Amino acid sequence: MVFDLYGNEDCLDVNNFYKKLLAEMPDLLFQFVIDCDNNYSFPLVSKSAHEIFELTAEVFSNDAKLIIFNRIHPQDRDLFFQSLVKARREVKPWHAEFRAILPKKGLRWFKVSSKTELSLEGCVSFYGHVSDITELKDKEEKLRISEERFQFALDASTAGIWDWDMVTNNVFYSSLSLKILEVESCDIFDDPERWDKIVHPDDLTKYYSDIQEHFDNKIPYYENYHRVMTSSGNYKWILDRGKVIKRDENGKPLRVIGTHTDVSSQKEKELELLKTMKLYSDQNSRLVNFSHIVSHNLNTQAGNIKSILDFIDADVERQTVNEMLEHLRTVSNDLNDTIANLTQIVKTQSNINIAVIPLKLCDYIDKTISTIKGFDKQKNVSIINNVPKYLTVNFNPAYMESVLLNFATNAIKYAHPDRDPVIIFDFGIEPEGYKSLKITDNGLGIDLNVYGELLFGMYKTFHKHQEARGIGLYITRNQIEAMKGSISVESEVGVGTSFKIIFNDV
Repeated sequence: MVFDLYGNEDCLDVNNFYKKLLAEMPDLLFQFVIDCDNNYSFPLVSKSAHEIFELTAEVFSNDAKLIIFNRIHPQDRDLFFQSLVKARREVKPWHAEFRAILPKKGLRWFKVSSKTELSLEGCVSFYGHVSDITELKDKEEKLRISEERFQFALDASTAGIWDWDMVTNNVFYSSLSLKILEVESCDIFDDPERWDKIVHPDDLTKYYSDIQEHFDNKIPYYENYHRVMTSSGNYKWILDRGKVIKRDENGKPLRVIGTHTDVSSQKEKELELLKTMKLYSDQNSRLVNFSHIVSHNLNTQAGNIKSILDFIDADVERQTVNEMLEHLRTVSNDLNDTIANLTQIVKTQSNINIAVIPLKLCDYIDKTISTIKGFDKQKNVSIINNVPKYLTVNFNPAYMESVLLNFATNAIKYAHPDRDPVIIFDFGIEPEGYKSLKITDNGLGIDLNVYGELLFGMYKTFHKHQEARGIGLYITRNQIEAMKGSISVESEVGVGTSFKIIFNDV
């Protein structure tokens, strides 16, 4: 049965209902009246006044204005009474939050809410309640401090925040995550594909496998280094960390949070260190190889000279002596060539003060073309220079001439017998931003499966050419690496060869 309060004519029942209802109300309930003479009165004050405000209902019936005024915190008094005056003047609901200093409980926060009515006599009545909101204010303050600390941590951190709701398939990206991508934007919600689409293709497989391994609960969290493309078209190295914080009853991930940290500088230093270590390792290997070659070649030539001289000493016939002298001249010339080659290699490897200046690459290629015009008149050579005229690279001029000339003459020297040689020079930018030059020919090609590791070795030859000495590519690589660059090769037998020089220049 529903109790119809307004339809009940028994005043006793209504009064009993109000008594029970008010007794259970934790707030201070009141009727507050301000008459035309600005007198204050409290016709109704609930008994909870003593528990909340530490004042009895009887005190409110007397002159409570001064007592209440004294208990309100000094910094809140003006705001409290201004809100009251405004509500009275405009006859609008009165709402205010204020602090009060109570005799026993000390500092407490209160909230007053009331309805405002204007009588025919000009009196303004307020019907409302006062709530103790101290605990709520304490929680709000703790939350505010926590949020400030969190915001400070975010501002001071170099990591961007992301939060992936896998149910809606939306990801929240913090402004710092977007700043890493060089996108000027506030925190946004987006789809997860935004990040996936800009991950470097070479990093995608491990990127997905690391995430899946964590999704499958095989590792407590995932951590992955990968490159992402920024709005400027350049790649940055990112440390991506993430953890599933919510799963369904079957263990399926529902929500993942994580961070993005720009580690480009660190990664570039690591790569540079690895590159330097490899360079030193290669140089050390070449030094060992060089010492073996020097020992072998010089010993061989010295042995030949000694043998010839022994023959001369043993045979006094003039004709035999003349023959031996011819052999001695040949051995002497070979020895001079060997010493000259070794001297050039030593000079390249030991020169630490090589002049490096900006060179117009196109001009040096044109100069190379002019130089080799008469190299082999039996062949109709076509040379295509696709390098922009304005482009410059930091390199040593003498080394640049030597490197370009070596590749060009080799392309002609090892041209395919069934077609005229074509040499193409192309410029490019590597994913890491370094400038590169690609020299492509349509010559005999090299079987890299057989000769790949020997290609840049000293005195290594791969074709039966009468002028092949196996020293040109060795010197060329030394010159490029002396400029802190690198060289790579692609080749197919019967099709041709491409050499790529990556300069230490962005």
